[in-house]
Amino acid sequence: MRLVGVPALRDDDLFDMFCHWLVSVKEYDFHHNNLKGICKFKNKVQNYIEYNLSQIAVEIGFEETKIESWIRTINRKKQAIFCGSPGTGKTFIVEKLAKHLISESDGFYELVQFHPAYSYEDFIQGIRPQSQDGNLTYPLVPGRFLEFCKKAESCQDTCVLIIDEINRANIAQVFGELMYLLEYREREIPLAGGNTFRIPENVRIIGTMNTADRSIAQIDHALRRRFAFIELRPNYDVLIKYHLKTGFAVIDLINILEQVNQAIADKNYEIGVSFFLTDNLRDDIEDIWRMEIEPYLEEYFFNQLEKVDEFRWDKIEKQLCI
Repeated sequence: MRLVGVPALRDDDLFDMFCHWLVSVKEYDFHHNNLKGICKFKNKVQNYIEYNLSQIAVEIGFEETKIESWIRTINRKKQAIFCGSPGTGKTFIVEKLAKHLISESDGFYELVQFHPAYSYEDFIQGIRPQSQDGNLTYPLVPGRFLEFCKKAESCQDTCVLIIDEINRANIAQVFGELMYLLEYREREIPLAGGNTFRIPENVRIIGTMNTADRSIAQIDHALRRRFAFIELRPNYDVLIKYHLKTGFAVIDLINILEQVNQAIADKNYEIGVSFFLTDNLRDDIEDIWRMEIEPYLEEYFFNQLEKVDEFRWDKIEKQLCI
């Protein structure tokens, strides 16, 4: 007998099956607090589902051998930075790799985004004013990385911290004593605020870096030595595979992007394909080009605007034949 209010099962939905079993068999009470616990359990269940290289290859458009080399590098070095120009899919790719690294395990991954105001106190630890019973106190509060590592200590398998836009902060200042531990994982050091700390062996750190904001050459040499740097260039195969389902003829677009990137003549500023990964590209491409690509080119060629004129939408539209 089906209980009133219990949704019909979908064969491909593991979570639906689990909830159906809880309600119909165990008569579980779905009030707010219980739902929060179930959602946490759901995430743990999903981690134990295999997410293999062939699945990643299909989703990100790179060969399995290339992905396998990235995974080997991350596990060997324990920290890596994926760097590339805008639109090369850095964050998307890194999240897929993190999902693979924690699949079939009790591990987890989290994402933190750096910005110019991000500090050591945010990442490692710092004094934070807190109000308690009308009194203002100034306790030493662990930052995002210390909290992540404490959580990772309770796991046996790989845990991944993704640092998005890692180069937008003052990295050496934000990392502080962590710079030493990145190289000597087996050691423990005292922190500036007291107590000692070591990075758990199962922790992997993967950063993303937009080379249009800051090139690798500008990164502190000590940091460069502690991270593996994996370069991403515009992958036109991704564009071709994506639009097999939409029917948009991308060959002309690829030819145009190659011309634009040749004019840019700097791999750190090339235009990637992520701008054009939309199901309604035929309808959206004019807006994308006028409002995203042209402003980017105007900024890059700010003292050579005649070069931008070669790639205005009025001319591009004729080449696309749409």
